[in-house]
Amino acid sequence: IHFASHGHLDTKQPFKSSFELHDNARFTILDLLKANLPNAELAVLSACHTAAVDQDNTPDEGISLAAGMQFCGFRGVVGTLWAMDDDVGPFLANKFYKRMLHPENPNKPVDFKDAAKALKAVTNEMRRNEELRALHCWVPLVHIGA
Repeated sequence: IHFASHGHLDTKQPFKSSFELHDNARFTILDLLKANLPNAELAVLSACHTAAVDQDNTPDEGISLAAGMQFCGFRGVVGTLWAMDDDVGPFLANKFYKRMLHPENPNKPVDFKDAAKALKAVTNEMRRNEELRALHCWVPLVHIGA
């Protein structure tokens, strides 16, 4: 699954944490849990603050949208620790999925286990890119899970 939207963390009711959809509708973690996704493998959350946690109210817990996706069964999750520039999302999606599709070996099946390597390659490429090398562009991108 790929979300390119705004993320909202609800620290009081974590399962109401959500992704903003069209017309301000919300798609919550609870909605995802109810979907029963036994084959969920990879979630790419191209939205601000998806891996951020509430340090003030829950300093010992990793409650975030990304963690919620893992609760829903996703084995790997790409998320962001804070807001990301508008230029980062399209660059991330383009380069990340090209890596995941293995251009060097098109017969190799897509495997969620390659997501961490793909994200590392993308952030390295961002660091070499004149427009995206600033720390605030590539540092917030994280991979959690398998």
